[in-house]
Amino acid sequence: MAGHSKWSQIKRKKGANDQARGAVFTKMAREITVSVRDGGGGDIEGNFRLRTAVTRAKQAGVPNDNIDRAIQKGLGGGADDSNFETIVYEGYGPGGVAVMIQALTDNRNRTAGDVRSYFNKCDGNLGETGSVNWMFQRKGVIRLDAVEDFDSFFLEVADAGAEDVREDGDEVEILTSPEDFEAVMKSLGNQELHSSEISYVPLNTVSVGEHDVAKKLFKLLDLLEEHDDVQHVWSNFELEESLMAQFS
Repeated sequence: MAGHSKWSQIKRKKGANDQARGAVFTKMAREITVSVRDGGGGDIEGNFRLRTAVTRAKQAGVPNDNIDRAIQKGLGGGADDSNFETIVYEGYGPGGVAVMIQALTDNRNRTAGDVRSYFNKCDGNLGETGSVNWMFQRKGVIRLDAVEDFDSFFLEVADAGAEDVREDGDEVEILTSPEDFEAVMKSLGNQELHSSEISYVPLNTVSVGEHDVAKKLFKLLDLLEEHDDVQHVWSNFELEESLMAQFS
């Protein structure tokens, strides 16, 4: 499985301390607020972008009170009137791995400068718009626990619009077009999900088999994910089996 999903599994296994959870809560709240402002209001049922953001926040353990405050802020009920905008950065990490970053920022210069410095520190290179996005395709990605009757499950979600369903150990990954993402989500009912988002899925992967390269790559991904303005990080690496135990 490629880096866009394998890295998230590694991160989950590592766990998170209170400080890291607090940073995740802040990012999720910001995404909810922007979803209200730009996605069509505070009605969760009528604003798909907001509904997706709230679902991701709940999956991350964000308390309902935090979610409600973020929605109210988006409606103009908060003191912070910062004008956040969505920006996508592209670049190459160690070993020629393609990396895409989605940020919500109120200061383009600050965020771009920080992202560029992270690439430089880790032997990577921040590229121009379009430099790596041709290596990815936009897909809805949903992950949940493995199911008992995979064949029946496959047919059910395929009828709802799923393009592919994959088993990976104790997890199932569903891929959809962005247009069918909502319908497939609804077909899952109240099943508990590991994650669900519109993602950049790599068309091809870059194998990483050298320890030093993997160490620098994971350092870069950590720096990016820990930045306050960064909401999502996607990459196209495939970690060789010989290194999995060292980084999981």
